[in-house]
Amino acid sequence: MEKQGADLRLPHSRAMGNGLYELRCKGNEGIGRVFYCTMVGRQIVILHSFIKKTQETPDRELKIARKRLKVVKNEY
Repeated sequence: MEKQGADLRLPHSRAMGNGLYELRCKGNEGIGRVFYCTMVGRQIVILHSFIKKTQETPDRELKIARKRLKVVKNEY
């Protein structure tokens, strides 16, 4: 079986637990983070994104993503 696309794992992506993943992107504005999940049918759902200003991921940003993940899981 042939793979297509990037193999997303550290340092580009990281599992955050319970089906939540973090995508790590660098751009002119700074270091971006995108929280996402995968659903049935190989869909990727973007839950939350932000520009990171500190070394650690702020709890507030993680809470937003986890809350949205719960909503998405309940809809499917």
